[in-house]
Amino acid sequence: MQSDVTPKIVPTPDSEKQNLKDRITGAVTTQKRPTVTVLSSLLSIEDELGYIPQEAIPIVAEHNNSTINEVWGVASFYPNFRFDPPSKNVVEVCWGPSCHLVGASEVIKAVLDELGLSGEGDTADKVVSFKFNTCLGACPQAPVMSVNHRMYGKITSKDAKLRVSKLIESAKRGR
Repeated sequence: MQSDVTPKIVPTPDSEKQNLKDRITGAVTTQKRPTVTVLSSLLSIEDELGYIPQEAIPIVAEHNNSTINEVWGVASFYPNFRFDPPSKNVVEVCWGPSCHLVGASEVIKAVLDELGLSGEGDTADKVVSFKFNTCLGACPQAPVMSVNHRMYGKITSKDAKLRVSKLIESAKRGR
């Protein structure tokens, strides 16, 4: 029996870094906005990668004729920016006025309990990131929860807990 001796090509850390830099540069240089700013560049990178890696800061600074300190100042000012890769799945619960009035607090508590979290953040195994959202844009369906950008309206705490439980089980099975 003959074995396959074809070498496996595995990206080296340098090639992964270059790919990351290429994606960052692409996000910054292909913006369709009439005015490109540090903020719009950071938003574009986060849209592309799901977070803002440290390699992005000098690229944004150079592209916008800014300093690294100015870029960090903008990036660190906005609490919604992430500086580490997000988990595989994202769960958001709206806590805006409409959702709050009809039970979002109970939904949030159920989701946090199921995830073993005390607030926004990532589960230890990086399977789920949990975020509070001030508005998911579906007020008539309040309370609203989003799982990987799929919306669930008029959700109860029991249904929210079940959805999160199924998400975790599915992730553990590799789906």
